[in-house]
Order: sequence, then C-alpha cells, then structure tokens
Amino acid sequence: MKKIVAVVLVSILSCGCMWAAPQQDEEAAIQAVILSAYRDGLCNVGDVGLVKNGFHPEFRLLGMKDNALTILPIADWMKMTEAKKAAGKFPPQVPVSMEFPLIDITGNAAMVKVRFLVGDKHVYTDYLSLFRFAEGWMIVNKIYAGH
Repeated sequence: MKKIVAVVLVSILSCGCMWAAPQQDEEAAIQAVILSAYRDGLCNVGDVGLVKNGFHPEFRLLGMKDNALTILPIADWMKMTEAKKAAGKFPPQVPVSMEFPLIDITGNAAMVKVRFLVGDKHVYTDYLSLFRFAEGWMIVNKIYAGH
C-alpha cells in the first residue's frame, strides 16, 4: 500500500512539474515581447522595428480623459516615437523599466499587469492583452491608470 501511495504521489508531483515548465516558458516569452517592443521599442530606444515585432498592427491603446474614451492606434504611437527619435530624445535621460506582478494565461490569450517605472518612480499601471499568433505572442490592447 505504501508503494502505491508513493507512486501516485510521485506521479502527481511529476505532472505539476511538467505543467509548470511550459507555463514558465510562456510567461518568459510574454515578458520578452513586452520588454523588447514596449519598454525598448517605444520608451528607451525608439526602434519601430522592435515595436512591429511585438505589437499587432490592430493594437489600440485605450485611455480616459475627461470621462471620455481615447483611442491611440499603434501606427500613431510609432509615428510619435519616430518624431521623438528624430528630435534626439532617445535614449531618455531616465530609462523606463517594468515589473510584472501578474501574468494570467489561458490558452492563446494572456492578460499582463505591468508596473511602468521611470527611474524608481511608479508612473503607470498598465493592463496589456496579448494573443499568441503563429509568429508568437503579440500585444493587442492596453488600458492603464496613471499614478
């Protein structure tokens, strides 16, 4: 009986480990996309090539101003980034960094809570939606709260 319990316990623990590794791989892939396309592409480097690799062309940034919804397509955000780069505003004097307090993945969909920091100042909390396409994870939507 003890052998059967031991075998069952080892089997259960093995299944948990097999699930954890793919989950951790997906979380790492999601973080890598966000750091490359968003933190570096839009904020620290100003490289729209990086942006295109991580943001879906139909991405929308949704915000609120004066109780009204604002919408910024990624194409417009990239134009703003290119203008900042042409004006010599990259790299920024104080770099952006990001922390990931929550990554929730279900199938090919993910929601990520991002702490957006400028230096050591927490400036925004972002909520990013991603889908996993054949090419990999891509950011498709963002809402945020300012601090």
